[in-house]
Amino acid sequence: MFQYAPNYRDEPEGLSDEMRVRREKLFKLQDAGRDPYQITGFTRTHYSAQVKDNYDSLENQNVRVAGRIMAKRVQGKAGFMDIQDDRGRLQLYVSINELGAEGLAELKTWDVGDIIGAEGFVFKTRTEAISVHVQSIQLLSKSLRPLPEKFHGLTDTDQRYRRRYVDLIMSPESRRVFELRTKFIRHVRRYLDDRGYLEVETPVLGTIQGGATARPFITHHNTLDIDMYMRIATELNLKRLIVGGMERVYEIGRIFRNEGMDTKHNPEFTTVELYESYANYETMMDYAEGILSSAAMELRGTYELEWNGNTINMAPGWRRLTMIEAVREYVGVDFDALTGDEEAVAAAVAAGVDMEKVDKTWGHALYECFDQKVEEKLIQPTFITMYPVEVSPLAKRSPVDSRMTERFEVFISACEMGNAFSELNDPLDQRLRFQEQMELKARGDEEASDMDVDFCEALEYGMPPTGGMGIGIDRAVMLLAGVDSVRDVILFPTMKPIDQ
Repeated sequence: MFQYAPNYRDEPEGLSDEMRVRREKLFKLQDAGRDPYQITGFTRTHYSAQVKDNYDSLENQNVRVAGRIMAKRVQGKAGFMDIQDDRGRLQLYVSINELGAEGLAELKTWDVGDIIGAEGFVFKTRTEAISVHVQSIQLLSKSLRPLPEKFHGLTDTDQRYRRRYVDLIMSPESRRVFELRTKFIRHVRRYLDDRGYLEVETPVLGTIQGGATARPFITHHNTLDIDMYMRIATELNLKRLIVGGMERVYEIGRIFRNEGMDTKHNPEFTTVELYESYANYETMMDYAEGILSSAAMELRGTYELEWNGNTINMAPGWRRLTMIEAVREYVGVDFDALTGDEEAVAAAVAAGVDMEKVDKTWGHALYECFDQKVEEKLIQPTFITMYPVEVSPLAKRSPVDSRMTERFEVFISACEMGNAFSELNDPLDQRLRFQEQMELKARGDEEASDMDVDFCEALEYGMPPTGGMGIGIDRAVMLLAGVDSVRDVILFPTMKPIDQ
């Protein structure tokens, strides 16, 4: 028989009486040669939902099921147990006739939370409950910690995030959110694959900070003895692939930004970025609307979603406004009529916009008016297009107005859901904008991009006109699931250690 180390049964501090009893039950089983942890598998023939959905064909047929005990009502010579697998719950009927006196007595010592495997035939009880009449049953894993009280589960949201495994056991709602997340990612892949896109993978570690304006995480590569950055975007590498002739590419990947944490932000998050040769930002608008509206109908069965206290209409035909039009409509300032930097900044300040922390230019004044006064009012799906060059270092200038870029962001319930450009493919202009970013960095801007010389050289080989877009997976799932915190859609969100 397998022998554990001498200190295997040492009792840690802080054990509750119930945890102590559960450990004693385990040791008793091990001493009797029936250690559940030594079992390496169980052949299951049916899940709970399959038994219930196929009762007519399975009635009186033998099945093998497995799951976690969630309720136990066994007294005298018979009783019932509810087990849970990842497709639902199923009732088991156990009796002394099939298990014998010794087997039933041992079963009575099992606890809610233990994991079992059982074989028996399918039947209905007098109350028409579909059940399995157990003929043999086996303890597969012992739960040494009690589950939360069944009617309340984990009511402390901090504990729900820290102990997601318990949250998933106790909360079918949490499980459905993460199933929805998987289905949405599958939906995005299918949408793009059907349009001829190729899914690729690009590095998470890089030697420079680039692809977006954000504060990075920095790590150290021991062998090369250099500092490296965890990526803040997948953009530049994907556009290198466009230069290389891969005309439609996308990546669903993790992004890392060393920034604030709130209900809409987590330091690591997931995006889909896509790039298409010979397309522009208008093509990307069609894709953004197509991906999100079709996801609402496919995954939720309706275009009408409730989110952040608002009823959102996701039906195609979303509103499209330039930033100048939006500021004119919601703030009352017409930037088309303002020509100089001083005039634009004065108009923004008069409208109650804080301009203290930004450069005093026409473009920054326009953007701050939008950011501080308009964004919060965009409840229904709305595309805001034509962003100032100052806040769009990787986007192509508008051929109509060189102060602006062909860029959009899409907003739903005052939350930015996606960002897209007609990509800048002029290597000389790109180099100049990188230089401007480097000047900002020299003045202490930790979010400014580095000069990516290799990317500039890549553009010099020629990149076709290209449309590119990024959509945040986490926020899209928040919308589809109707939850208000990003931590509710990330299985293991970043948390401050308890002892700090």
